[in-house]
Amino acid sequence: MSRPLIISDCDEVLLYMVSPFRDWLAETQGVDFHMVGNDFAHALRWQESGEVLAPEDIWKKLRGFFDTEMHRQTPIEGAVEAIARLSEHADVVVLTNLADHHREMRFEQLAGHGIDARVYTNQGPKGPALQNIVAEYAPSRTFFIDDLAQHHRSARETVGTITTLHLCGEPMLAPVIDCAHKSGHADARIDTWDEALPWLMRQLEKETT
Repeated sequence: MSRPLIISDCDEVLLYMVSPFRDWLAETQGVDFHMVGNDFAHALRWQESGEVLAPEDIWKKLRGFFDTEMHRQTPIEGAVEAIARLSEHADVVVLTNLADHHREMRFEQLAGHGIDARVYTNQGPKGPALQNIVAEYAPSRTFFIDDLAQHHRSARETVGTITTLHLCGEPMLAPVIDCAHKSGHADARIDTWDEALPWLMRQLEKETT
């Protein structure tokens, strides 16, 4: 008999990313990071000139961070314990928007923090990747957790019958990002694992009743 499947994002859901990225930029790259509204493209500025980084420079910094600085990332409060609890009742995998050559690094990173889960890498909208994972597992029910509204929209448009939770554990981003629940693409918006775990457990209990 198939089990429920939970597909979770990593950055800002399981591990902090923006805050250690900001610190690394300031300490070693001569770049200040400051979110104004939800505009990531204008958040990075050269310290010397105050000029906004060009898009290609932003991508270069992001690649550099994931190539060499993933050790700076620490778990979102409650995430490790929540995934362990959920794993008792469902299969749990991670779908992360990183280059494919980062897959093993991400797996080892998560395992080092106590999260032993299969990792899938993806680029762009997550709906097609979700569809492939669901086809592989053929679960009794599918849950998707992510911090970005566009991925919830892609999930709903591509997969169809899926329960989605919008969770952003980074306080710097949570107040300013678009909300997938408000747009109708997420079943709930909960930004702490203390509240998200009971909600997910209730959804899983519906599966068995």
